[in-house]
Amino acid sequence: MNITFLGATKTVTGSNFLLEGAGKKIIVDCGLYQGRAKDERENYTDFPFNVNEIDYMLLTHAHIDHSGRIPKLYVDGYRGPVYATKATCDLCTIMLPDSGHIQEMENVWQNKKRARQGKPELPPLYTAQDAINCLEIFKPVSYDQIVELDENISVRFNDAGHMLGSSIIEVWVKEKGETKKIVFTGDLGNNDIPLLDSPTMIETADYLVMESTYGGRLHNKNEDKAEMFLNIVAETLDKGGNVIIPSFAVGRTQEILYELNKLKENRTDKEFLEKYEKLMKVPVYVDSPLAISATEVFRQNMNLFEEEVRERIKRGDNPLEFPGLKFTRTAEESRALNEDPTPHIVISASGMCEVGRIKHHLKHNLWNPNNTILFVGYQAPGTLGARIVAGEKKVKIFGEEIAVNARIEYIEGYSGHADQEWLLNFVYSFITKPKHIFLVHGEPEGQIVLKNKILETTQIPVTIPDYGENYNLDEQIRIVSKIETKDKYRFLRLEVIDRLSTLREELEEMSDIIREDIFNEDKKDEEILAINDKIKELEQQIVRVIS
Repeated sequence: MNITFLGATKTVTGSNFLLEGAGKKIIVDCGLYQGRAKDERENYTDFPFNVNEIDYMLLTHAHIDHSGRIPKLYVDGYRGPVYATKATCDLCTIMLPDSGHIQEMENVWQNKKRARQGKPELPPLYTAQDAINCLEIFKPVSYDQIVELDENISVRFNDAGHMLGSSIIEVWVKEKGETKKIVFTGDLGNNDIPLLDSPTMIETADYLVMESTYGGRLHNKNEDKAEMFLNIVAETLDKGGNVIIPSFAVGRTQEILYELNKLKENRTDKEFLEKYEKLMKVPVYVDSPLAISATEVFRQNMNLFEEEVRERIKRGDNPLEFPGLKFTRTAEESRALNEDPTPHIVISASGMCEVGRIKHHLKHNLWNPNNTILFVGYQAPGTLGARIVAGEKKVKIFGEEIAVNARIEYIEGYSGHADQEWLLNFVYSFITKPKHIFLVHGEPEGQIVLKNKILETTQIPVTIPDYGENYNLDEQIRIVSKIETKDKYRFLRLEVIDRLSTLREELEEMSDIIREDIFNEDKKDEEILAINDKIKELEQQIVRVIS
């Protein structure tokens, strides 16, 4: 049995793994690269395997960084089954066409730019219709059901507690009379995610492929984040400001709605209740057609909710509804929110602020110091959301420079990913420990921290694979080959051009700031001289680059 790592290697996006055994080839996840421009360009490269040789595909969950290239796989000719839970299949019926629509819209913008440069048009990665077409090969399965792919390979999907329908997948492969088991965690959830059950603990495995998004960090506890959320909202509303929450349309939005609905339980103190009443009186807009559709899918799959939530539903208390909650479907309704002077809360996708209606809300709210931008999920490096969280004072949105004067807050505890403690607990829970662990879906710094923790506490060997590495899963784990890209530096020139564009913008911004500075009457001659020396040094560096 062999495994090749073709995505989510030393990064948190583009999950894709090729498992080979018993004469079959199985793809686990087929996600889009998201975030940095150089990562997103990877989406347009050919798959590093023959699509027609793939026998089966297993999908851990519906998030686009795990499912987003399935339409491309279909367009390239794959017609085998895609096995996933029913809830994952339901969510993919809205998420993949939405992704296709985004691909088309971005392609129109790119082609306008290419036309101005005299270049020919390029097709989108895939269209919304391609995404709709690929849904015909999805095969829904239930949690805990053992599915026999053939006489030598069987799989089981277990609740991963990360989002509705998310799965930990066990795969048994029988070769030469011996059965080996490999477990793919997909994305593991926290043990305290609202609505969802905790991740299933797996008893045995020979090999474990485990996510490591928060491998080097711990989350705030559940009770802390609810209190933080309420305080931030109340303080902003007191100033007459808006609260803008960039949130993934699927998962975080529904959890926030549930938390809002549940906040006042077991609290009797006056200050808290006053804040809660203030919150309940303010309009809360879910501004994302995808989030609205996803909420409907959640309502249709409430059997997957944790027991406490199911009991609430039986009592007639819908956890996804509360006074003041409003949904905006049309673009006109969305635009009207930015003209509304009444303080309000907007929950809008995308969670990393790269696409979608959230960019319009940021454009209209970032400049105002009375407003708050509240982040509640992971921000991948290079994204607009990550730059705002990091403290950038100005950002460009739709080509316009916007001052970041709003209050910026980040409540990490709303993340759908297990933190270091629960990743370790997942490893500890095995009765028969894995012989080897592969860490994927994480940034290198956090992965190294988690690797060392696992080694210290369990002595289980751990590997952090690089892209394209193919491992033989035997008593001695070893690399048997590595996929070499056709052009090792295929994106280097494009990256240089990107950096030059960014540098040009930064130089223009620096020039404006310095012009204002040097004519400031309070500026001393010595300070002007220091600025002059720094500019000379910068000129010399530029000369060295081009000489």
